[in-house]
Amino acid sequence: MATRDQALAVPKVHAGRFEALRRRPVALAVLGLGLVAVSLVAGIAAGSVAVPPEDTIAILGRRLLGLDLPVTWTPAAETIVVDLRLPRVLTAMLVGIGLSVAGATFQGLLRNPLADPYVLGTASGAGLGAAIAVLIPVRIAIFDFGLLHAFAFVGALLAVGVVYRLSRVGGLAPLTSLLLTGYAVGSLLAAGLAMAMYLSGAGLRQIFGYLLGGFDAATWPSLVAAAPLVIGGFIVVLARARVLNGFLLGEEAAAHLGIDVPRQRLILLAAGSLVTAACVAVSGLIGFVGLVIPHVVRLLVGPNARAVLPLSAIYGAALLAAADLLARLVGEIPIGVVTAVVGAPFFLFLLRRTRTGYEL
Repeated sequence: MATRDQALAVPKVHAGRFEALRRRPVALAVLGLGLVAVSLVAGIAAGSVAVPPEDTIAILGRRLLGLDLPVTWTPAAETIVVDLRLPRVLTAMLVGIGLSVAGATFQGLLRNPLADPYVLGTASGAGLGAAIAVLIPVRIAIFDFGLLHAFAFVGALLAVGVVYRLSRVGGLAPLTSLLLTGYAVGSLLAAGLAMAMYLSGAGLRQIFGYLLGGFDAATWPSLVAAAPLVIGGFIVVLARARVLNGFLLGEEAAAHLGIDVPRQRLILLAAGSLVTAACVAVSGLIGFVGLVIPHVVRLLVGPNARAVLPLSAIYGAALLAAADLLARLVGEIPIGVVTAVVGAPFFLFLLRRTRTGYEL
């Protein structure tokens, strides 16, 4: 019969490869920021009209940092970089930050590694709102936000509000009740979305485009409108990293630590939902980012929210910028298709390694 040490030999050896990373979240942050920088330059330089990377960096340095650099590029290249591709790439990064942080928040709050930003019906509410906007024969736009974006944002927030209200028992919303209510309300809203799609006629393609996600309509005004909501929500959640760590021990233990459980839970739910709603309003529904990134980061650095939240934001930004670049290079396919095709096999591989003892 094998001894205990022999039985655990393979996991110990494999886990040792990542022990340094567990102790060095700063090293992971530096690596992630490097990936963000590479994704930014590559996402701006590549496309149907290529701009050399050195010109891209020079244009960014001149326009954003005010550096006095010699002009070696054409005015058309500068217009492509500053007015077309830069807001698109930055929007992709912003959404990557928002979805990853929201996913990490809900996973920690609900103590469920399979929770994602849409766990409380946000996706169904946003999808139904967008579909209703397509059916309305009115077209207005403010800061490049039309009825579709506005209805998606409001629909996402309303869905979360209904879930929270219906799940409350005696003034509180038990986690099990919250999850089950989110599933039930999401299913009901999905039925409404299906009916709206059935009635949409020529607008069906637009609804499908929203449901699959994309950044082809990203502009500076829409980025400026969404950024305060996403960054503000991120700051609110990050300031409560200690509270999230307390929730990992269970709500009873968190209360013994002096945490006002009902109040802090409501704040975290509201912040995560607001961030998610802002993201889906500008990008549509993009899956797997908010599920995979926080899960992988937690495997690398442990459950401490003080490390998980900022690292999730960094790697979420890099991943979605790279996914958007890939979607453009293969013919402007919906980015939700790219994240699903790349994210699902990777996540299954990760779960398989974890189940067989090869934990990160």
